[in-house]
Amino acid sequence: MKKIVLGGLCASLIVGLTACDNDKPAPEIPQSRPTNTETVVKKVLSSGVDFSNFDLSVRPQDNFYYYVNGTWIKNTKIPSDRTSIGAFYDLRDKSQEDIKTIIASLAAADNLTVGSDEQKVADLYRSFMDVNTLDKLGVKPIQNEFHKIAAINSTDELMDYFAHSQIIGGVSPLNFYIDIDAKDSKRYVSSIWQDGLSLPDKDYYTNTAPRFVKIRQAFLKHIETMYTLAGLADPKASAEKVLALETDLAASQWDVVDIRDSTKTYNLYKITDLPKLAPDINWQAYLAAMGASKASDVVINQPSYIEGLGQLIKTTDLATWKTYLQWQLLSNMAGDLNAALDNEHFVFFDKVLNGQETPKPRWKRGVDIVNSQLGEIVGKVYVKRYFSPAAKTRMQELVENLRQAYGDSIDALTWMSDTTQTAAQEKLAQFTAKIGYPDKWKNYDALKIKVDDLVGNSIRASEFEHQNEMSKLGGPIRQWEWFMTPQTVNAYYNPAMNEIVFPAAILQPPFFDMQADDAVNYGGIGAVIGHEMGHGFDDQGAKFDGKGNMTDWWTEQDLEKFTEKGEALIAQYDGYSIFEGLNVNGKLTLGENIGDLSGLTIAYRAYKKSLKGQQAPVIDGLTGDQRFFIGFAQVWRSKIKEETMRNLAATDPHSPAEFRCLGALSNMPAFYRTFGVKPDDAMYIPPGNRVKIW
Repeated sequence: MKKIVLGGLCASLIVGLTACDNDKPAPEIPQSRPTNTETVVKKVLSSGVDFSNFDLSVRPQDNFYYYVNGTWIKNTKIPSDRTSIGAFYDLRDKSQEDIKTIIASLAAADNLTVGSDEQKVADLYRSFMDVNTLDKLGVKPIQNEFHKIAAINSTDELMDYFAHSQIIGGVSPLNFYIDIDAKDSKRYVSSIWQDGLSLPDKDYYTNTAPRFVKIRQAFLKHIETMYTLAGLADPKASAEKVLALETDLAASQWDVVDIRDSTKTYNLYKITDLPKLAPDINWQAYLAAMGASKASDVVINQPSYIEGLGQLIKTTDLATWKTYLQWQLLSNMAGDLNAALDNEHFVFFDKVLNGQETPKPRWKRGVDIVNSQLGEIVGKVYVKRYFSPAAKTRMQELVENLRQAYGDSIDALTWMSDTTQTAAQEKLAQFTAKIGYPDKWKNYDALKIKVDDLVGNSIRASEFEHQNEMSKLGGPIRQWEWFMTPQTVNAYYNPAMNEIVFPAAILQPPFFDMQADDAVNYGGIGAVIGHEMGHGFDDQGAKFDGKGNMTDWWTEQDLEKFTEKGEALIAQYDGYSIFEGLNVNGKLTLGENIGDLSGLTIAYRAYKKSLKGQQAPVIDGLTGDQRFFIGFAQVWRSKIKEETMRNLAATDPHSPAEFRCLGALSNMPAFYRTFGVKPDDAMYIPPGNRVKIW
């Protein structure tokens, strides 16, 4: 199943913010950690500010991100088994530790009932941790698949194996999935997405810069080594065939900017019309193998890619395709095989591509496997142990406060017509918020897990998920379904359901602190809530109405103004330098940049509204507004390996953390007032150039 794109929000700066102390001179900024609270507060709550991370040699007006996080950045080393570290990653580490404890408790008994949740969790984890058995087996667990590939004798059988490869968790040039129809949110529809590359993006196959040339050379050597370790024939020649075919596939693929355009990627075809698009593909054979023979239509996300693939199927000999499929099988299953193949896979994909020095501890990878294949089983235990009802209640209150603030902001817009404002308010009112965990849990009864069959477990888990997805066709929309587990440190907006989803694991400090004053929580989790709400109003989310249908609810004039504001934000982020010669891609990151600005802006409005006209207390020498903005900057604390950052810059719709922080703050007048930002300061943007959307 193609994963939901968790992206896009609307960059907004609100007009007429609720006044509290905004007209007063900017307060003095602390130059050292306070030793006492300057104002007595009624509730004994902390500021939620970690002063030990501050770098007081940096002026907040020049780089607020480094002012708040600079000492941590200077003194923190990325662990050898990681490519990044920071606030998000700290919580992910904590979540892994928590899940490890849960796995240990579920697996405590020796004679677990076969088919029980406890048996499945315990035996899946044990099957991954039993490296001695894996080393003895070598490539034997995938030998049957090698035989199937070798037996392919026609392009029809090739299409059949493309489907089979995906069903068992592998990769083929086509990614078939079931999703809600973007133009009819009451039904599910079959969809096909471009796929089939081993390297991160099409640019990696053709870019002539030295870095990319070295990666391709290392990729060739990696394939050759993997073939040698697996005892397969013609390692060197096979590697050259794989790279050549993947390069041809990449030539027809859409770039990262075009594939996030929901208008361009919605192309609904009748099944009977697919032969006109690619006559050399046996669509009936492919769809029957996928289990979708009864589908009457399908969304083709990238039609020109399908045309190119059809030509490749016609002109590329079967032997080359079989070599390619053999490689994809070996590569995708490497982590479930012996130590030699597993380590070689790590060396290229983690070390060469991303700069990771050593593999993650095996127990962490085992936890990842359990989370991936049995996530909601451990999720049920996780929320009972680590997520309190009080936290859910407080989050629900925050969400509603943010919703009201968003509505106030829409009403205050001066650039939008009444017609579009009314439609925006209707969509906002129809938002659904899911907090913590699902109301209905996934049933894993049909999934068989065996303690001595890691590859089989992975294949059966993938087949189980495939059947779950295929069962959606023709059925009602599963409004209860979640696309993240409760133990996931993240959040998302789903435009087809017009829903914002916040798993339990993200609802912890520094995002959400039950013991802290509201200011830092509004700056942290409040900005995250606002961000996800804003995805409904970013450059892509704004194409969907409140019922989840992609439809035009804008006046032509309003849409032009909205697009102009987006172009201004693109230009701002295009100007941010990551490394010499590499800047942020403003078009690729537009939706997330809109979201960050929108989220921060709405969270600030909601925080001011929560004060109900009262003066915010001073805690640890900081005003409420100062704590709010510091809370926002704290959540972006991170360090990332250069190799990983370069990959992300090419493929990730999110800007680097530093610019997610600075870009949003630089557009907010309230930040200028709070910290006294002046024209000569590095973060200053002239008022007329600051982006204001929502």
